[in-house]
Amino acid sequence: MRSILVGVKRFLTNKNTITILAIVGSLVLLYWAYNKRIEDATSPKPVVVAISEIGPRTLITSDLITVKKIPGSVIKDVYYNTNDVVGKYVSNDAVIPANGMFYESMVKTWEQLPRSVYGEIPNGNTVVALQVTLDSTYGNSIFPGNYIDLYYKDIDDNGKLMVQKFIESIKVLAVLDSNGRSVFETNGALSAPAYLMFSVPEDIHLLLQKATFLDSTIFPVPRNANYSNGTPRETRVVSTYIKEYILNRAVDVNAKDHNLTISTDDGSKIDAMIVE
Repeated sequence: MRSILVGVKRFLTNKNTITILAIVGSLVLLYWAYNKRIEDATSPKPVVVAISEIGPRTLITSDLITVKKIPGSVIKDVYYNTNDVVGKYVSNDAVIPANGMFYESMVKTWEQLPRSVYGEIPNGNTVVALQVTLDSTYGNSIFPGNYIDLYYKDIDDNGKLMVQKFIESIKVLAVLDSNGRSVFETNGALSAPAYLMFSVPEDIHLLLQKATFLDSTIFPVPRNANYSNGTPRETRVVSTYIKEYILNRAVDVNAKDHNLTISTDDGSKIDAMIVE
C-alpha cells in the first residue's frame, strides 16, 4: 500500500504530469465555456412583440402586443415585460411591424414625444411640402427622421434627358396623406403618401420653388440607416449645373420695381405692390 501511495505521489509531482493535467483542465474549461455560450445564444427567451403593425405615435395597449420566445442571440436592447411598454407610445420615427420586437429607442412616454414635427426647425429654415406618390416613396418606406437626397429630372435644351443629384442630406419631418394626416398614425391600413415635409435654408427653399414652376421633376432618394443614425452632413446644393440651369430660367424680381402709389377717391394716397 505504501509503495502505491509513493508511486501516486511521484506521478502527481512529475513536471510532465502537471503540464498534461493543466492542458487537460484548460481544454475542459474552454469546452464548458463554449457550450455555455452556445446554450445562452440559442436558448429561446420571451420578448414583447407586436401582434400587428403599429405606427408612429400610437398608444401601446395590451391588445396590440403579445410575448414570443426567440433565440437569445438576436435579443439586444428590447423589452421583455409587457408592463414596460403598455401605456407608452411608439416614437415619431418608428413603425413596429407585425411580430416585431419593441426596441428601447422605439418606445416613448407621452412627455417624451415631440408635440410638433416643426418645433425644432433651425432659425432661417423654411418648411417645404414635396409632392410624392407611393412609388416615389419606395412603397411608403420613407419615414419621419430619415434623411433623403433630392434628384432633378428634366429635358435639357438639346432634347436630352438630364437626371442628377440636386440637394443632399435633408431630414424628413413628416409624411402626410392628401388630407394632411400622417400616413403612419393609424392602427389600420396605411394611407397613400402625398407630401414629404422637411425644412431647408431659405436660399434652397427659393431654388426649389423656382424649380417647381419649370417642366421638371424632383424626386426623393432615401439615404441608408447608418447615415440617418450617424452624423449627417448639412443640407446643401451639390449640383452647380442644376442650380444654374434653374436660375437661368427664372427672373429675380426687385420689390422696388413693382411698387406704386394709388390715389383714392378722397384724395389720399396709399402704397401698394404689384404681384404677378
